[in-house]
Amino acid sequence: MFTLPQKDLSAPTTCLGPTCMQDLGSSHGDDLEGECSRKLDQKLPELLGVGDPAILSSDTSYLSSRGRMIKWFWDSAEEGYRTYHMDEYDEDKNPSLSQSDMQRVEPSLLQYADWRGHLFLREEVAKFLSFYCKSPAPLRPENVVVLNGGASLFSALATVLCEAREAFLIPTPYYGAITQHVCLYGNVRLAYVYLDSEVTGLDTRPFQLTVEKLETALREAHSEGVKVKGLILINPQNPLGDIYSPEELQEYLVFAKRHKLHVIVDEVYMLSVFEESVGYRSVLSLESSVLRLFPRCALCRLPDPQRTHVMWATSKDFGMSGLRFGTLYTENQDVATAVASLCRYHGLSGLVQYQMAQLLRDRDWINQVYLPENHARLKAAHTYVSEELRALGIPFLSRGAGFFIWVDLRKYLPKGTFEEEMLLWRRFLDNKVLLSFGKAFECKEPGWFRFVFSDQAHRLCLGMQRVRQVLAGKSQVAEDPPPSQSQEPSDQRR
Repeated sequence: MFTLPQKDLSAPTTCLGPTCMQDLGSSHGDDLEGECSRKLDQKLPELLGVGDPAILSSDTSYLSSRGRMIKWFWDSAEEGYRTYHMDEYDEDKNPSLSQSDMQRVEPSLLQYADWRGHLFLREEVAKFLSFYCKSPAPLRPENVVVLNGGASLFSALATVLCEAREAFLIPTPYYGAITQHVCLYGNVRLAYVYLDSEVTGLDTRPFQLTVEKLETALREAHSEGVKVKGLILINPQNPLGDIYSPEELQEYLVFAKRHKLHVIVDEVYMLSVFEESVGYRSVLSLESSVLRLFPRCALCRLPDPQRTHVMWATSKDFGMSGLRFGTLYTENQDVATAVASLCRYHGLSGLVQYQMAQLLRDRDWINQVYLPENHARLKAAHTYVSEELRALGIPFLSRGAGFFIWVDLRKYLPKGTFEEEMLLWRRFLDNKVLLSFGKAFECKEPGWFRFVFSDQAHRLCLGMQRVRQVLAGKSQVAEDPPPSQSQEPSDQRR
């Protein structure tokens, strides 16, 4: 949605055998060459997914067998390369120790780096998350892994935490692309926790997630022979815009600990909460008396910190989905290492890492310019679309966070079927309105649609004009805006 600050910009799974390891001897010196040779003499895991029992039975019980094999490569074959980068030789500036002034593109940014991400970036991420997540204790850079976007984070976590055909619980409706993220090469399933629009029992709002619903979904998965390894929570939620209270988060985490489930908390919209009254809290902000006993453990206040993994990315909060930057924070070093090993396929270029560090450290611009303006624009756009929907007599849900409104168009489906939902979606598309239909989010009730409002005012006006025409049964397309107003909007569809 906004340009980056300019002042700082100058500056399917197959394991490969030792024959494809990079030759480190030509550039790393005799000692490192010997270290690499010694590591390659060790027994490698079997390449067809069976693995060496000694390796796969090692004390990494938080990981799947694939995750243990992935971590093994990091712990053994990559050790020499990591040692080299800790004290990289430079004949001019660093015959004994490296130090960069970070004011220009250093040659090191163009070379292989620590797959977790350059240390300077992980330090900035840790500081950034500590501040904006309001963590009671400083987050630590050694617990940060940087990847190229949220999709890669989901894929990597699914692969290292689950065996093939195991599952994560996920409340529905949910951002449907997660299905692809965890399935494509992780071959991991999703077990749905179906939520209802009707408020019943102890619910206080539509589509409310409760521990009782989690327990029911877990029992149903087990009865079908599906092994569940974790729970995925999106907070703020997509597409509902829902925000979990600290009390709810604690209840979900206690449920997960009781069943020894990993919890992946996706907080990709944490800085896009434009209504202060909603009281958003990051899972990294949760406090407990146990923190006083372990002040250096940023997640020790959580019920099961070794199985709690937090995701964030710049794609939504900074409108930079094309840059592909995502980060994982986890206290579990086995998980961090296994995910980092997959970063050779999901890593960021050194140049992007440098620019991201420059952005994240520019706290004055973020706090005084970007976030106030971004929240004001989101609130104004949300207010406009909300008023238009009310004028049409259309019910909707939206709680002051994210880029979308969850809209109830069930009255436009005479028979209330998913076939009619698709037909209505097609009518919108034929009239140049791209919405997301409920079935794409595994909503169990036909007729719900997601409206994205994070766009320019004149585009929203035109879009709502076309929505009115479709719902009135008209087919013609509203007049397009003048060419001077036809720029493409930012990709904020998620």
